[in-house]
Amino acid sequence: MKERKLTCIICPRGCSLTVMLDENDDPREVSGNLCPRGRDYAITECTHPMRTVTSTARYEDGGIIPVKTTRPIPKDRVFDVMREINNLRIPNNKRIGDIIIERVAGLDADIIITGLK
Repeated sequence: MKERKLTCIICPRGCSLTVMLDENDDPREVSGNLCPRGRDYAITECTHPMRTVTSTARYEDGGIIPVKTTRPIPKDRVFDVMREINNLRIPNNKRIGDIIIERVAGLDADIIITGLK
């Protein structure tokens, strides 16, 4: 069996996790977690890592605005999402909470505005 070390990011505790993986890299045992959410995080991180993308986008007038995905997306799709965000020019009438890209990169997540210009 192989061992993988992780730091849990689910809560501020930052538990040091150890995941034992079988010959197919499937998680078989998780230790070091102080709550069940740490175990779930470790298994997901080893089998299908997900990330919430936070970035900035440009308004049509050149201003910059913070944006993020409405839910975590597969880690291997982050660059696809960033490509769409980087090519975007947001109409100046959009505000906090507005969806600016629906189903970004064909995923089940939208891009929303999260801050002020």
